[in-house]
Amino acid sequence: MTDTAAADSGDGRPFDVVLCDVDNVIRYYDASRVTALEAAAGLAEGTTMKVAFAPDVDLPLMLGRATPREWVRSVAAGLAGLVPEAVALDLGDALANAPFHADEKVVALLRRAREHVPVVLLSNASVALEADLASLGLSDLADDVVSSARVGLAKPDARIFRLAAERAGVPLDRCLFVDDTAENVTAAAALGMRAVHFRSPDDLERALAPLF
Repeated sequence: MTDTAAADSGDGRPFDVVLCDVDNVIRYYDASRVTALEAAAGLAEGTTMKVAFAPDVDLPLMLGRATPREWVRSVAAGLAGLVPEAVALDLGDALANAPFHADEKVVALLRRAREHVPVVLLSNASVALEADLASLGLSDLADDVVSSARVGLAKPDARIFRLAAERAGVPLDRCLFVDDTAENVTAAAALGMRAVHFRSPDDLERALAPLF
């Protein structure tokens, strides 16, 4: 996907806020336990994630309408018939409690960017996002966190992009949006944002280069 660019401002800065996704940009999960349990149960690798991230299972969690525990039960229900109930619950629990870490280069880039413009985390996430950020020592990474579970809207819904820009006090065309999901990048670009499809920290570094 081609990244989009808005016009530069008079001071040469092309954007006035960074709106950044969290998962698969800042935070990465270790799903090795899920994979091991799938292998032991005779399931194809990725089966649990396919069930867990299907819209009818995932969206209630992302919109704050289901707790993480309720999500686990929904994942187990989706695995019914493939494995015994106890195994299905173990798989759901393993996914929900998968360990995670932050990408140090991405964190460093965002901290550096924040010296110049506000940084807002814009994430499709459960109500656990704030606690998860705290556990990573990242509660101070951003000026604001717009979590889908807190606002009841999820990307690529245009309303969550507008809300994030409004909360930052910045017009849509002065926002830099960074996300690993092409659908979300397309939606942001359609609103006039400078939209960057994240595939590696180098993509973020190039996008932030005008600030430095």
